[in-house]
Amino acid sequence: MDKKKQAYVCTGCGIGDALDIEALTGMISSEMSVDCKSHAALCSKDGRAFIEADIKDGVNTITIGACSLRVMQDEFDFGEDKIVTRANLREQCAWCQGEDADAEYVQELGSDNMRMAVVKADKQDLPEPYQLEKITKDILVMGGGIAGLTAAKEAAKAGYAVTLVEKAAALGGKALGWRKQFPTKAPWTDLQEPTIADMVHSVESDANITVKTETEVARIAGAPGVYKVTFKAAGTASEWDAPAKVAVDEQDAIDKGDVEDPNAGKNPYMQENPEAVDFGGVVLATGWKPADVSEYEHLGYGTLKNVVTNAEFEKLAKAGKVPAKVAFVQSPGGKDDDKDFPYCNSVTSMVALKQAKYVREDNPDGQAFILYQHMRTPGHMEMFYKGIQDDDGIFLTKAAVTKVEESDAGLTVSMQDTLLNDDVSLDVDMVVLAAGMIPTTKDEATINLAYRQGPAFLDLDLFEGYADSHFICFPYETRRTGVYACGGVRKAANMEETIDDATGAALKAIQCIESVDHGVAVHPRSGDKTFPEFFFQRCTQCKRCTEECPFGALDDDEKGTPLPNPTRCRRCGTCMGACPERIIGFKDYNIDMIGSMIKAIEVPDDDEDKLRILALVCENDAYPALDMAGMRRNKINNLVRVIPVRCLGSVNMVWIKDAMSSGMDGVILLGCKYGDDYQCHFVKGSEIASKRMENIGETLGTLGLEPERCATRQVAITDYDKIPDIINEFVEEIIELGPNPFKGF
Repeated sequence: MDKKKQAYVCTGCGIGDALDIEALTGMISSEMSVDCKSHAALCSKDGRAFIEADIKDGVNTITIGACSLRVMQDEFDFGEDKIVTRANLREQCAWCQGEDADAEYVQELGSDNMRMAVVKADKQDLPEPYQLEKITKDILVMGGGIAGLTAAKEAAKAGYAVTLVEKAAALGGKALGWRKQFPTKAPWTDLQEPTIADMVHSVESDANITVKTETEVARIAGAPGVYKVTFKAAGTASEWDAPAKVAVDEQDAIDKGDVEDPNAGKNPYMQENPEAVDFGGVVLATGWKPADVSEYEHLGYGTLKNVVTNAEFEKLAKAGKVPAKVAFVQSPGGKDDDKDFPYCNSVTSMVALKQAKYVREDNPDGQAFILYQHMRTPGHMEMFYKGIQDDDGIFLTKAAVTKVEESDAGLTVSMQDTLLNDDVSLDVDMVVLAAGMIPTTKDEATINLAYRQGPAFLDLDLFEGYADSHFICFPYETRRTGVYACGGVRKAANMEETIDDATGAALKAIQCIESVDHGVAVHPRSGDKTFPEFFFQRCTQCKRCTEECPFGALDDDEKGTPLPNPTRCRRCGTCMGACPERIIGFKDYNIDMIGSMIKAIEVPDDDEDKLRILALVCENDAYPALDMAGMRRNKINNLVRVIPVRCLGSVNMVWIKDAMSSGMDGVILLGCKYGDDYQCHFVKGSEIASKRMENIGETLGTLGLEPERCATRQVAITDYDKIPDIINEFVEEIIELGPNPFKGF
C-alpha cells in the first residue's frame, strides 16, 4: 500500500485546555514528517467532513489524536481501504492529570501518545481476510437430550442442516425417565407433565435434521468450516479413541518396560480418515451423570437397601413406587460440615422439592423431610419453594446428618444442628441422597479432537470439568473454537435454563460458521480480519507457539514446524508473544510495530525527575479500567506511557528489552486476573505473561539491572478506582530505584 499520511488533533472535551495544540501539531509535522491539523470536534459532522476532504485528495493513512480508541469507532471509520490509528489524548492525558498538573509533563505525555500513534500507522498494513476455498455449513450436535434436541431444532429453524448424534437407542436423554417436570408458568406451584416426547417428535420429523442413534463421535479433525468427523457404533472401540488414562505408578512401569503401554500404536493426531463427514461447527450437549455418593459410609449408600440417589428415586416415582415416609438428604453432613454433596446446585435443590411432592401425591398421609445446608431456588422457582412450604406434610430443616442405619421402623436418620437447635432422629421408609450433576467432560472421553495439544479440552479441572472457556463473558464457548457447549456439560441447569443454553450454543455455532465464511475472527475479537502470519524460514521448531496457544489453533507438520489453522484462531497473539525468533505477527499488530512505538517514546537522559515507565495494558480489562479512571478524573502518574495490547499473552519479551535498552526506567504489565477466578478473555494470557516476566527478571539481573524494574499486576475491568494507585505505587518503586543506568547509551 502506497501510504499518504495525515494526522489530526481534536481540541474538544478539554484536550485543548490541557495541551498546547499548536506546539503538538508542530512537533508531529516537523519531527514525524506527517502533516498535522487540529479541529474543535473531530467526531462531529463538520469534523468528519474535515477529514474526508483530505481523503478525497488521496489521504489513506490517518492518525487521530482525540478520545479513546474504545469510543467513536463508527465516527472514525473511513472505509476498509483506509488505515486509522488513534492516540488517546482525552481519557489518558487531559482527563487523568488534574487541574494542578505540570503543563510541561502533560504536554510530554500528549506528544508521546501522538508519536506512538503515528508510528503505529506507519508500521501497520491493511488486513486481508483468511478465506477458505470451500466451507461446510452443516452443524453437528452431540447428545440427544433436552440440550441437544433444542440446539438441533433451533439451528434447523435458522436454515442449517444438522446431524444429531446420540449414543443411546432413543432420543430424549435423562428426561425420558422423568415422572414430572418443574413448573414453567404461573402460578409456578404445580408440577407439569413431561414435554420431552413432543420435543423428540419435533426433531425426528424435521427434514433439516439427520438423527443417528446408538452412535458416538470417534474423532473430530480439521477446524471450523472444515471439520471432518468420524462416527462409530456406541460402546465400540476405535482407532481414534483418546489415549487411555495411566496412573503415575503404572507410567513408571511402562517407562521401565515392565508393563505394555496401553496407548502403543494409538496416534489419532495427523491421521486421515476417508470416511469422515464434513461439518462447519459443533454443539456439545452430552449432558451429565450422577455423582458417586458411596464414599459417605455413614449414609449407607450401597450397603442399605432403601438408601438411593435422587436419580434412582425418580425412576421409582415414575414406576409408582413412592414410599410414605422419605428423607431427602441434601448434604453429606458430619460435624462442622456445612457443604453440599459435590456438584450439587439449584437443580438438586429443586429436584428434592419436586420429589417431596411425589410423596404427598401418592400417599394421603405421606411425609417428606428435606434436610439441607443450602436451599437454592432461583427466579420463579422461589414461588415453587413457597408452595412446598405451605404443604403440612413436607418438613424442611437445616441439618447435618450424622448417621443412617437400619431400624425396626425401616431406616433411622440421625442429625445435628437443626433449626430446632437440637439433635433429632427420624424414622423413614427411604433415604434419598442428592447426588450432584457431574459434566460428562469431567472423566469421560466426550470429545476426541485430532489436535496437536491433545484430544480433550485443556485445564478443565479449573472449572470442575465443565466445558467452558470463559463462563462470565463468553458463555457456550469451549477452549476449541467452533465447539460450543450447552446444558449439563456446561453448567447445572433446569429444563428452561437448558433450552435457553442450547439456543445460545446453536447461535454461537452459526455465528462461528458465518465468521469463517467471511474470513474474520470470532469472539472476543469479532470481525477481526487479521490472522497470524509466520516467517517459517527462521522457525527453529521450538514448539512454544503450539504449546502455549490457548485454543489449539496450531498443529505440527511432519517436521515439527507449526501448522496454522486460521479458523481455529481467536487472534489473541499468544503465539507471537511466545516466539523467541519473532517470526509471528499480524498485519496490524506485530513485533516490529510495538517495538517501534516503544522506541518512539522520548526518553530524557539528562533529567532524573523525568523518568519514563512503559505500561503494556490488556485491551479487554486493564485498558477500559484506565479509561474509566480518566472519565472519573482520577489522577494517573504522567511519567507512564501506555500501549494497549491484545492480551498479555501476546507480549514478546523483546519489547521489554527494547524499553530498557532505550533508557526507560521500568515496565509494568497490566492484565486480567488469573487462577481460580480467572477473567482473561483468552484464558491464560496474564498467567503466561507473569511466567515470562520471571525469566526477564533473571536476565535483567545478569545485566546489573534490578528485576524489580519489571512487574505484572492483575487488574479487573471494575478496578478503575484502584488502577491509579496500582500504577502510582509502581512508579514510586521505580523512583526509589533511580534512573536506568543504561539511559543515554
